[in-house]
Amino acid sequence: MRFAQDRLTALIVLLLGAAALAVAYGSQYGLGMAPCELCYWERWPYRIAILIGVLGLIVPQPLRRFLLWLGVLDFLAAIGLAGLHVGVEQKLWASPLPECSAANIFKGNLSTLMNNLPATPAKPCDAPNFLIPGLPVSFTTMDLIYATACFVVVMVCLMRRPA
Repeated sequence: MRFAQDRLTALIVLLLGAAALAVAYGSQYGLGMAPCELCYWERWPYRIAILIGVLGLIVPQPLRRFLLWLGVLDFLAAIGLAGLHVGVEQKLWASPLPECSAANIFKGNLSTLMNNLPATPAKPCDAPNFLIPGLPVSFTTMDLIYATACFVVVMVCLMRRPA
């Protein structure tokens, strides 16, 4: 019975990662929300979750269980990145990424300035996006809640005793 339960857990990990990325890309390309550099970093654990889920569906049982526990660590990383980003948005600390703050690109005259401008404007990491108008919960805070829920779901699946 553990075999079927672990395969189901692998599928859940896969679907949780895919759902997070679907919302992220949907809001970026469908709703026109500009992600910052930390937002891009926050997507990596969900990409890894998809990989873990796919591998968990095809590898033999002992390795599957190991991969699923790596999925738990992966969702912990998602919690950490989202927590870091929430702190940056709340101005509790500065972002560790240099891309999150505006660079001093003015060196000389106006033509030099215009030549040094990036092709697309960068979104600062401390400017929150709000997915639901009127709800004072930023997209990053929702990601923190979602990553925590993913962690709990996978932990419950792995800690359940087989029937």
